[in-house]
Amino acid sequence: MKPIAPGTVIFHRYRGFGVVTSVNLMTGWVSARFGGEGRTLDLNLSCDQVQHADGEAIYFRQAPPDHMPHGRLMAMVRELHKAGYQRLYLYSWPKPSGLHWRWHLFTGPRQWLQRSWREGWYGSGAEYNLNPTLGWGDAPGASTHDLLSALAMFDPQGLANALGRDEDHTAWFAKVCDALLPNYTYSLGWDQASGPQPEHLPVIPLRSNVAPYSGPALPWPPGWGSLWRSQQRISTKRVLLPSQSGSLIFK
Repeated sequence: MKPIAPGTVIFHRYRGFGVVTSVNLMTGWVSARFGGEGRTLDLNLSCDQVQHADGEAIYFRQAPPDHMPHGRLMAMVRELHKAGYQRLYLYSWPKPSGLHWRWHLFTGPRQWLQRSWREGWYGSGAEYNLNPTLGWGDAPGASTHDLLSALAMFDPQGLANALGRDEDHTAWFAKVCDALLPNYTYSLGWDQASGPQPEHLPVIPLRSNVAPYSGPALPWPPGWGSLWRSQQRISTKRVLLPSQSGSLIFK
């Protein structure tokens, strides 16, 4: 299905041509303005007889779009790894609400819990649902090549930091991409209240109407297990802090 985003020209059976002003890729509701009308019209892509401007039907229920950009990011990172940018990493974890997953691209040393942050190199599915772009000057539905070209133009210095070899992670990432794309992605976070770290890498679907993952169990990234265990040991230490009354309390 062609991408639906703010600015997409559509055709409605009774109102003619219009322009989408806002979208929600999770629910299928869009707002559009037709002709000289001052107000926008709310439409549902599943049942309101909306088409693309060229007449192509929009099958939102049968072919729903991705709710998050993680699959596109995985494909882009894999291609950059092949080009020698092996010190580029994709961190994915759920928001506290559990409705969306965050993403963060970082470069340089592979330090999962002390990652370097650059403007424009992180986001979440909540933002992507309303405008399916990464914010690099990329177009909705841009190909993998166009996406990485947009990133290179957006922040060439940041991408240059990814040049270098990390063969262990590159091999792990290629294995994960082969197993998950194009329907699934991975998460490096889990609900810690429900138990310890899962034995295998958590897998999540990229869109609705996708069957549960039934492929091979995938390992965590190289070095992840030992890193997390050391962090757990540190976090269990009790710290002596002063209270407002002046007495000391343990935290």
